[in-house]
Amino acid sequence: MEKVDGRLVRGDQTRRAVLRRSVDIASVDGLEGLSIGRLATELGISKSGLFAHFGSKEELQLATIRAARRIYADEVVTPAFEVEPGLGRVWAISESWLDYSSSRVFPGGCFFQKVSHEYAGRDGAVHDALIDVHVEWMTLIEETVQAAVDSGEIDADANQLAFDLNAYYEAANFASILHDDGKAYDRARQAIRSRLESVVVAGTTLPW
Repeated sequence: MEKVDGRLVRGDQTRRAVLRRSVDIASVDGLEGLSIGRLATELGISKSGLFAHFGSKEELQLATIRAARRIYADEVVTPAFEVEPGLGRVWAISESWLDYSSSRVFPGGCFFQKVSHEYAGRDGAVHDALIDVHVEWMTLIEETVQAAVDSGEIDADANQLAFDLNAYYEAANFASILHDDGKAYDRARQAIRSRLESVVVAGTTLPW
């Protein structure tokens, strides 16, 4: 059996610990709130050790986005895709998103809503990485909706309905943070339910 290099294992563990902390910080303070010095102090790691993993602040920010994307996929996408394609999955992805935000997987609410607003008016690699994530997410919602259209369960423009659903998600997240209003998620569920009921084909069994 090939011997595992303990230094590589420790290095991987350190990187994971740094990124777990960095996504939490960025969800509250934004990606500009990240620094190698801050993370070194909070985690008790040398700055030189962190530079070995992230050679610049920008690379730390990009790695943080990638780490947040993995967590997001685990919390939102994976549970929803356990449901068969169709209207049930459309509802499931909405429930998964609202649960992800309300349970504060990231302490600042939705990581991507926070940092995307922060970088919306900027140029550069971080901005481009956030565009890629947003396009990927919106495409996934649209494809989920389109599957329900193709199955004959709903009659709607998939692009428009995907936009509407995501707007409800983000409105609930924003209200819950700014006003400390947990009831925003109940209102979002009702809005989503009403929007979907407006496009359901007669005879379709509703999943709620």
